[in-house]
Amino acid sequence: MAEPLFRVELTASFLNRLEALEAFLTDADAALAFDGLLVELRATVIPNLRRFPRIGRRYLEQPPQSTEALAQLAALPPGAADRLREYLHGNYLILYSLDSTGKVVHLLSVRHHRELSFQFARLWPGDAGAPER
Repeated sequence: MAEPLFRVELTASFLNRLEALEAFLTDADAALAFDGLLVELRATVIPNLRRFPRIGRRYLEQPPQSTEALAQLAALPPGAADRLREYLHGNYLILYSLDSTGKVVHLLSVRHHRELSFQFARLWPGDAGAPER
């Protein structure tokens, strides 16, 4: 019997981050790396998350240290911070969340390891603040 596959959805914030990442890599004379990222997302990352949605480590395993960041995490919707996970793939860190049913994976953001931290305010519209790490 085949194991159930989870649905993986790309959020608007993830798509926006892909656009920003393309510009970042193009400015760094590494435009081909962006094409490679897209291939890896389709061929490896999304299939892995469909089969093993808890493959990434919990975001809060290494919680931010600043009072501001902790307060902003607390301002997220109930339970949202506990469902945040990080998936490291090559040079990229992908932030994702499982929905409350645990059946849908939402890709929230992607960063090259040389970029700055995640900005949460853009991930959950209407929430206050942007915790940084």
